[in-house]
Amino acid sequence: MAQPTGANPQQTLLAVLEDGRQDVLASLQGLSDAQASTKPAPDRWSPLECMEHIVVVEDRFLGWIATGTVIEPVQDDEKATKLFGMVTNRTVKAQAPEAVHPTGRFKSVAEAVEAFNAARDRSVQVVKSRSAELLGVGVKHPRFGDMNAAELVHLLTGHACRHAAQIRECAQA
Repeated sequence: MAQPTGANPQQTLLAVLEDGRQDVLASLQGLSDAQASTKPAPDRWSPLECMEHIVVVEDRFLGWIATGTVIEPVQDDEKATKLFGMVTNRTVKAQAPEAVHPTGRFKSVAEAVEAFNAARDRSVQVVKSRSAELLGVGVKHPRFGDMNAAELVHLLTGHACRHAAQIRECAQA
């Protein structure tokens, strides 16, 4: 996974987004629609539900960037790395807010992949068009607190990778 570096923030964020995209897509490789719709346990999400959750959260985070407040720009690579690590740590169980729970929107892997790629394309476009200002856009995550939009992009990618790992676990169950 690409790590934050001070050299070129836009290139770093684009690499992070693309690395995360590849991780999510790889987690679905070889899954049939039937496997992808199967929950490993009654209280666990199926791979298709994980994909729906990823898409909903990605769009939600993009909305936060669009409505974020102007803050003093700060590039804190250590914080971005820490946020990514915290959200990908599957030893810490997290409960998603009801607003981002899956509703059964996807019926096939192809449908989930198409929606995920469209959401990730929107994220890439935001980074390409607004990269110069992302460090100066403030957002507040309910669990991780205040951060800038560039840090939120790292969190967004880490979130998707967390669920890619969950999808892999489902496939092995």
